[in-house]
Amino acid sequence: MEYRIQEMPAFRFAGVAARVPMQFEGENPAIARLAGSITEEQRAEMHRLMDLDPREVVNVSWDSDTDFQREEGELTHLIGVPTTRPADEVGAGLVTLEAPAGTWAVFPSDGPFPKAMQQTTADVYGTWLATAPYELDAFRMFSFSRVRDDGTAYSEVWVPVRPRSGQ
Repeated sequence: MEYRIQEMPAFRFAGVAARVPMQFEGENPAIARLAGSITEEQRAEMHRLMDLDPREVVNVSWDSDTDFQREEGELTHLIGVPTTRPADEVGAGLVTLEAPAGTWAVFPSDGPFPKAMQQTTADVYGTWLATAPYELDAFRMFSFSRVRDDGTAYSEVWVPVRPRSGQ
């Protein structure tokens, strides 16, 4: 499985967040509603804060009722941007989520949206982690997708990892 390792400084995500139902396949209507709720002021503020790679609007998921192992319950989802700006500089009704400095495994995908990105995520958690020299460093991941007019997208799934114990 193709991936790269990316070291990241401490940063935060700034955006809008909500508890949403866990859904493994297809577009999650609750996340679509969250995206539709973003105001122009919030959008402008997110773009002002965007100062860290990937310089993209990202989707962050964490705090799953089932640790992302079953398609039931809820998780917290944030649509926002990675930033190194201090939390007290984040405005326009945005919330923040802290991310400590650390190592991230980055998994690219390209294909039908959202299927290819969701399959990549499933492969990371279902296959890659079983044999990788890394283990999860938290249940917090993020992704972005550049969707094309033809319904395909280039996506990246970013997962926080640390070297596997004993390696």
